[in-house]
Amino acid sequence: MLDVAVLYNKYKFLGNEFLTWLWFTLENNPDSLLDDEGAQIELSVGNRIVLQLIRDETLLESVSIKGDNADLQEGILAIRKGALVTEMSLVYKKNELTWNFVVKGENFNVTGLKTPETPPVENSDETEGAVIDKLFLSAEVVQTMETLFKTFIENRISPSWKNKTVPSIKKWTTI
Repeated sequence: MLDVAVLYNKYKFLGNEFLTWLWFTLENNPDSLLDDEGAQIELSVGNRIVLQLIRDETLLESVSIKGDNADLQEGILAIRKGALVTEMSLVYKKNELTWNFVVKGENFNVTGLKTPETPPVENSDETEGAVIDKLFLSAEVVQTMETLFKTFIENRISPSWKNKTVPSIKKWTTI
């Protein structure tokens, strides 16, 4: 049995590939992202993307794109050179509710999670309910990311990854 640290280092690229695929899919075919019930997932790229070009365990280049109206062409150029998305800000919408969060590819950490507003706590009897509401809203993001990662893995291990997805991503970066 392999040591956990060995497995982590061996497969940590998958998270970065996932975020790169997710960005590509959000830009080119967002209707294909479906939840477990078959409904479309309303997700968009937020105001920050970090890309890194790593070869032989050495960081060669890092590109950070920030801003609400930032031009993402520099990121697409970095992907063309072989970089992968290592961190991405996302905006998730469902039933008029909005979540903002950042996902890190290396370990799938969700940081900076801002859930939809919940009613203010008026007295101490409402504290438990407020905590449960926030946990429920947080779980929505985790479930959505799990569903998207499952979709990515199904694509990644299928023959269409090399025959269709990778060529489509390459074509996207040359436009």
